[in-house]
Amino acid sequence: MKKITAIVREDRFAMVKDALLDIGYPGMTVTEVKGHGHQKGITEQWRGRTFRTDLLKKMQLEMVVMDKDVEKIVQCIVKEAKTSNIGDGKIFISPIENVIRIRTGEKGEKAI
Repeated sequence: MKKITAIVREDRFAMVKDALLDIGYPGMTVTEVKGHGHQKGITEQWRGRTFRTDLLKKMQLEMVVMDKDVEKIVQCIVKEAKTSNIGDGKIFISPIENVIRIRTGEKGEKAI
């Protein structure tokens, strides 16, 4: 099992969520987050003044999936989240040792 953590633009999140639902993966945990990468935020101008925003709003989604489904899910997220601009986000993939469904006590892949 693997945990997929994807951090995507706020305005692309709905498309990612709908695409994952369409390919059969509706379960996820979603968190509103703020952060920046190498670009360290953005500089904007408004009414002739320059403003620096160093923490940008993003959406983080987390899913625990079977190993065989990881590539399909990652491709789906990339396809929907990509704008080809700086700040599109990142995807992290981590191994999961075990999952336990609290309600039934099921363990492993049965609990996903």
